[in-house]
Amino acid sequence: MALPTSHSSDHPHEECGVFGIFAPGEDVSRITFFGLYALQHRGQESAGIAVADGKSLKCHKDTGLVSLVFDEDILQDLRGHIAIGHTRYSTTGSNTQRNAQPVICETSLGKIAVAHNGNLINTRVLRHELTQKGVVFEGTNDSEIIARIFALELEARRDPVKALRATMQRVVGAYSLVVMGNDFLLACRDPYGLRPLCLGTINGHYLVCSETCAINVVAGKFVREIAPGELILLNEEGITARDGVPMVRHALCAFETIYFARPDSQIYGRTLHGVRRNFGKQLAIEHAVDADVVIPIPDTGTPGALGYSLQSGIPYGEGLIKNRYIHRTFIQPDQRMRELGVKVKLNPLAEVIKDKRVIMVDDSIVRGTTTRKLVKMLFEEGAREVHVRITSPPVMHPCYYGIDMATSGELIAANYTVEEIRHKIGATSLGYLSIDGLMEALRMTSDNYCLACFNGEYPIHVPEELRMNKLQFEEVAVCGAPEAQTP
Repeated sequence: MALPTSHSSDHPHEECGVFGIFAPGEDVSRITFFGLYALQHRGQESAGIAVADGKSLKCHKDTGLVSLVFDEDILQDLRGHIAIGHTRYSTTGSNTQRNAQPVICETSLGKIAVAHNGNLINTRVLRHELTQKGVVFEGTNDSEIIARIFALELEARRDPVKALRATMQRVVGAYSLVVMGNDFLLACRDPYGLRPLCLGTINGHYLVCSETCAINVVAGKFVREIAPGELILLNEEGITARDGVPMVRHALCAFETIYFARPDSQIYGRTLHGVRRNFGKQLAIEHAVDADVVIPIPDTGTPGALGYSLQSGIPYGEGLIKNRYIHRTFIQPDQRMRELGVKVKLNPLAEVIKDKRVIMVDDSIVRGTTTRKLVKMLFEEGAREVHVRITSPPVMHPCYYGIDMATSGELIAANYTVEEIRHKIGATSLGYLSIDGLMEALRMTSDNYCLACFNGEYPIHVPEELRMNKLQFEEVAVCGAPEAQTP
């Protein structure tokens, strides 16, 4: 089953999570399962695990949460000493079973499996080239393009490292990859490092994954982040770090630190809970206001609200209680429940809010719809004032590198001033963290991050044809129209 996706959310939608391990003697499928479980926040649409034992490779994948896709019998059947896993939110390609990962391809050297976090920006050109060569695609995502290219390069070069290096030279965009054959595991990161990827150990063996929280959950030890453009080989001889493609620059997605990555993960050597608390402190400096209580939008607004409270001296309170099982149901609400709106997910505590001047802290506003409902709900519960504070700059430009955060026409900050947004959401006041303030809180310079969704400066040029719907290949897959593949 596929999780229903709410496109009315005021947050960017998740990306994907990848995990890979080479560990003879370990229960690699079970370790991968728990690694994916730790990365579930990065995507809830589908999940998959592929394993190899040196001679053969098998895979199980389906739509749904990790806990629904796998059970004890399935994990028992996935035997080997190499495994990769993936949990997905669709960016290019719709949420269907055929687009679930890892992507499996046949070669004369055996099956290969690929799991991908990110989004390519030369998909149409590459897909057209491969189709002209007779490649038949099973799905509609750009991850299959990477897998098909790697399979062809492996056939030609008979060397997995050379094959992946050649693949990296052809694909353009954001990618953190884990690639597996019968007897090897490869991992690499694009030359801008747009998506995170890190290296760890467990019982003397190596693993790779999207975030350090997955290493912690499986009782591993974090080693380091994989560098932009770097290629890692894991096989019976151990670990080898190779040059994949030359690094261009560090351009990690800023939303990894603001929203996506778990607060217990580390990026650039710092735990994100502390980083997000600093966002709140800086926000209190930039947008101070007299108030009685600071409340977060749980859970992602919590560190920022704590920081705002610490800096301002205004007491912190839990004014909204989150239903933590909201994503566990596939039953659609009836009209009456839909009209209740955000109360299905968040319920106010009147004793914290009534007759108070409230500062409501959240991490971002994308469309403004949910924020407007929350502000209205707080006033209905008796708040005297509602001051909205956002621990990111205004989101004014779409992302083409692996985050689904609406089109320019849907982004409220792309079409209205801050004062106009304040009026639309019904807040007493509205304050966003500035880009300079973001960097100050991160204690980093802007050339370490991709800030394109805030300032429109895309580190990799985005072709005009990509500024389309993420389902650009669906018509091709359903109708088989070759003209739709022409770049």
